[in-house]
Amino acid sequence: MSSSTVELYIYDLSRGMAATLSPMIIGKKIDGIWHTAIVVYGREYFFGSHGISSCNPRSTPLGEPLRVLKLGETQVPYSVFIDYINGLSDSTWAGSAYSLLHHNCNNFSEEIAQFLCGCSIPKYILDLPNEVLNSSLGPALPLLIGQLEKSARPVSEEQTRSREHSPDFEQLNSQIEEVRYRSLLLEERRKTIKEKLAKKDRKKEKKRKKLLSQGGAVPVDLEDVPMADGEVNGAESRVPSDQVLDLEEEERREEEEKKRAREPPIVYKELLDAKAEFDALLGLIDGKLSEEEQRSMEELQVYMIGDEGSWALSDGFLNFIGRLLHDKGLPVEVRVRTMNILAIAALKDDVILVLHQDRKDHVLMNYAFEIDRIAPEEQEALALFIVNMFENLSSSEWLMYISEWTYNNQQTSNIRVTTKVAVHSLLSDLPALQERGTAIIHNLACKEVFDDVAVELTMALLQYFSTKPNEEHLFRCMKALNKFVQISSQEVPQLIQMIGPDPRSFKGTSERVDQLIEQLSIKLR
Repeated sequence: MSSSTVELYIYDLSRGMAATLSPMIIGKKIDGIWHTAIVVYGREYFFGSHGISSCNPRSTPLGEPLRVLKLGETQVPYSVFIDYINGLSDSTWAGSAYSLLHHNCNNFSEEIAQFLCGCSIPKYILDLPNEVLNSSLGPALPLLIGQLEKSARPVSEEQTRSREHSPDFEQLNSQIEEVRYRSLLLEERRKTIKEKLAKKDRKKEKKRKKLLSQGGAVPVDLEDVPMADGEVNGAESRVPSDQVLDLEEEERREEEEKKRAREPPIVYKELLDAKAEFDALLGLIDGKLSEEEQRSMEELQVYMIGDEGSWALSDGFLNFIGRLLHDKGLPVEVRVRTMNILAIAALKDDVILVLHQDRKDHVLMNYAFEIDRIAPEEQEALALFIVNMFENLSSSEWLMYISEWTYNNQQTSNIRVTTKVAVHSLLSDLPALQERGTAIIHNLACKEVFDDVAVELTMALLQYFSTKPNEEHLFRCMKALNKFVQISSQEVPQLIQMIGPDPRSFKGTSERVDQLIEQLSIKLR
C-alpha cells in the first residue's frame, strides 16, 4: 500500500511580535501566536471561523511557514480522507463551531494528525490558549488574535465569500477534487510501474551475472542489447507499452491472489435473479416515473441485465434510487425489489464507483439507518445488500468509512450504520434476518473493526447466544468473537465474563466450533 507524507506547517500570526512584546504586555513571554495547518496529498488543510479550507501549500497570505514538522506517513487513501474531511466540515468542524480558545486551527490539526498517522502536534502549540486565558488582558488579547486569524484565509477565498456562489460552484469544486484524486492515482500508478520495471531489470541483471559467473550460456532475453538514444541503462528491449501491459496483467494477478488470500467473506451470489427482480420492479413503477427517471431505469437495465460497467449510470442515478427508497407513496415491494437489485449489484467489481456518487446525499446509508422503522421484508433485502457489499475489497472498505454527517438530528457514519444493521439483524425474530446478521458480523470481524465497534458487536453476540443458534450460525459468531477478543483485549473479555454465557457451554456442538471455543478460552485466561 502506498503512503503519503504528513507535515505540520507552523505559522506565527504575530510575525515575531509576540515574542518581543508579550513580556511587556502580559508579563510573560509567548514565543508566537500559533496557527497550524496539515499538509498531505499535495494540499494544505486548516480550520478557522470560515470552516475547513484547503489550498496549495504556502499559498496563503501568511507565506512561508516558520517551521515545517514531519509528523509521519499515512496509508489512508485520498478518497477516504476527502470523505472524512467532508464529513467533518458538515459537523464538528463547521465554521459555526469555531472557538478561538477551545476549538481552533490547532485543535483541528491535532485531530487530523491523529486520524492520518496517530501522531500529536507539539504540546506548546496546544497549550497556547491557556497562556492567553491566564494573561492580564482578559478578553482583549483573544479579540486581537481573532483578527490575526483572519489573515490566514486565502485571498481567493475572501473574494469568493464576498459574493454568492453560482449554482454550479459546488459541482465544480467536486469535479476539481475528483480530477486531483485521479491525478494522484495516475501519479501513484506511474510510480508503481517505474518501480516494478526497475525491479524486473535488477532481477534480470542478477540472473545474467549469475549465469556468466558459472560459465553457462546466457539466454537471448538476458543478453546485453544495444540501446537507442534516450534509453536508460538496463531497460528492456520491448517497447514501454508492452511492458506496461505486462505489468498491468501482473497487478491483476496479484490483486486476485490478495483476494484469495484474505479471509473469505460470506455472501449470497445465487439467491436472486437480476432479470426477474428488474422485471418485477418495472411492473410496479411503470407509468409512475418522470422522463428523467425513465432514463435512469433504462440505465439500470443496461448495468444489471446488459452486464455493462458503471459507466452506463449517469451522475443523477442515485437520486432516482433515493426516490424509490424514500417515496412512501410507492408500495413496500418497490423498496424490496430496489434493494434486491442493489444486493446483486454489490457483487459487481465496479460497484464502488456507484457508491462514490453517494458521498454528499448518503441516499443508501440514510435508508439503512432506518432499518428498525421499515417493513420486515425491506429489512431482509437491506441486510442482504450489506452482506454482499463484502464481496469486493473496495466496497467493504466503504462500509467502514468513519466520516460523519447528520441525519434526523443524529450524527452517523457508514460504519455506525453498518454496525446498526448488523446488530438489529442479529437480534431480530426473523430467521432470514438473523441469518444475514450472523453473516454481516462474521464479515465485519474479518475486516478488524475499531474497539468500540467490537464491543458493541460483542454485546449483541452474547445476547444472541441465549437463543441457542444452530451450528452454522454459532460457528460464524464464535469466529467473530475470537477476532473481537484480539481487537479489544480488555473490554471484550470483561463483557464475556460479566454477561455470559460461558463459551464453553456450547462445547460438543461440532468439531470446528469446539476448536474456536478452545482458542477463545485460551485468550480469556
